[in-house]
Amino acid sequence: MTARLQALLHAGVAEGVFPRGWAVVRLGGERVFDGGAGGAAASTIFDLASLTKVMGTTAVFLSLWAEGKVEPETAVSRHFPGTPVAAAGITVGDLLAHRSGLPAFVPLFAPAMGERPALFAPDCPPAVRAGARRAVVDAALATSPALALRTRAIYSDVGFLVLGELLGVVGAAPLDALVAERVARPLGLAAGFRRLSAAPGPAGDIAPTGATRPRAPAPGQEGTWAPLPSRPSPPGEVDDDNAWVMDGVAGHAGLFGTAADVAAFGQAALDELAGAGRLAPPGLWARALARDTATPGGTRALGFDTRLPGDAAAGASAGRYVGQVGPGAVGHLGFTGCSLWIDRARRLVVALCTNRTALGRAETRIRQFRPRFHDAVVEELGLVG
Repeated sequence: MTARLQALLHAGVAEGVFPRGWAVVRLGGERVFDGGAGGAAASTIFDLASLTKVMGTTAVFLSLWAEGKVEPETAVSRHFPGTPVAAAGITVGDLLAHRSGLPAFVPLFAPAMGERPALFAPDCPPAVRAGARRAVVDAALATSPALALRTRAIYSDVGFLVLGELLGVVGAAPLDALVAERVARPLGLAAGFRRLSAAPGPAGDIAPTGATRPRAPAPGQEGTWAPLPSRPSPPGEVDDDNAWVMDGVAGHAGLFGTAADVAAFGQAALDELAGAGRLAPPGLWARALARDTATPGGTRALGFDTRLPGDAAAGASAGRYVGQVGPGAVGHLGFTGCSLWIDRARRLVVALCTNRTALGRAETRIRQFRPRFHDAVVEELGLVG
């Protein structure tokens, strides 16, 4: 197994899919693979991008839900009254399941970058960063839904940005502090946010993701904001521009960690379902991981994506086998090239971390690499069928 997976990672680097990568595979609670390529090491820290949505924001939600401080039915209007998001009748569950109708992406960063050039200075005053952050949050809350509530699933960064702020109100602390106290500490994770105003220090062994700011538009985002001056972007800062303008801390992106952190979180989800109770009781986890079948076009649970027996294999990031035995699998992808899949029946966790965006956002062959890698994991472990 080790040789085949190691060869695949080396091939990913050699073929230009990503410059650095590391993967951790756990089966039945035991680590069965731990390897990488491109000069990465077990200690290499990756920008986890949208894995933040599950490892950070969703996990904080579960912790607060367990304490009765919030629930899927909680209306956004309770905490952000008088905003378009509140007026739409959106609930926390709608945000988690991506059925709020809020758009997938809005370049909220563009006005902040244009109006506050001091953001790019190494000694940017914390007050400037705080002001930019408030402006982005206000703009997100003022965003009108693109579709009627619960009519169709739209994977929405805007929705999770709002959710992260709402949880900060409920938890009476900023999201990065909530993740550190409620998720990282009880689960023993080293993952965390890198707040720009906190002077996080040298990047160390952090896989780079881009050299300029703002980042180039992702495929499909071309022309959605007016051109801005391109400035150098130091390593170790969050790749996502909306999260960057939010001081590096957002509900949709901003978490950094190792592949071991990602795998440990996946194992923790299995342990929580079995009753570990470090974040929430198993009944709440079971509800959170159940696919929303009522929303057209949706494969999401609360925060997590899902893979169920009978789902089409074509285009599936988890490959042909993961999730094809009941009760299926849950997981998530990160734009920078990271992913987590948890096969519940097999008690299999696959954490694959890369920095594919360092080669340009138009480099999307990670979409073909991921299923190859997951298929190889299942085949080499003799778990097919």
